[in-house]
Amino acid sequence: MKTSTFPIEGLILVEPDVFGDHRGYFFESYSFKKYEAAGIGCTFVQDNQSFSAKKGIIRGLHFQHPPYAQAKLVRCTRGRVMDVAVDLRKSSPTFLQWISVELSEENKRQLFIPRGFAHGFVTLTDNCELQYKADNYYAPEADGAIAYNDPQIGVEWGVENPVLSAKDAAARPYGEQDIDF
Repeated sequence: MKTSTFPIEGLILVEPDVFGDHRGYFFESYSFKKYEAAGIGCTFVQDNQSFSAKKGIIRGLHFQHPPYAQAKLVRCTRGRVMDVAVDLRKSSPTFLQWISVELSEENKRQLFIPRGFAHGFVTLTDNCELQYKADNYYAPEADGAIAYNDPQIGVEWGVENPVLSAKDAAARPYGEQDIDF
């Protein structure tokens, strides 16, 4: 597999080696040994899957407050999404900066997002399925969300009228919350 990093420390893009022939393809979607060697040494304890029916759905920006923060290894197994990670680590030189990367069933890429980040995505096609591993269990009491259109963060989603959940529509900007990473 090939890995690459971003200007925001801790984020890692994984591009697996895919072996294909006339029957289809095969690839390792996860190997602790290989991922640890690439700098992803988490012990993942939970796998999650989401489905979004329509193009233009935004989910995020989500995180869990410490001590329930989660690192995630995200991939798109159906459709195409623009995946987003926002640095919430106050001591980081890239605090409140974000990156985006296209994940799709075709490119089979994965994005590793360490603890201390908010995560979200926008669907670029209908019928999108995301799967991700988390290194901490979901804790409803620690659930957090930042407004997807927070001007202080400035994510460029590329969607004028996104479809949002009630939770995401009610999310407040970063500056109106007490978030401590």
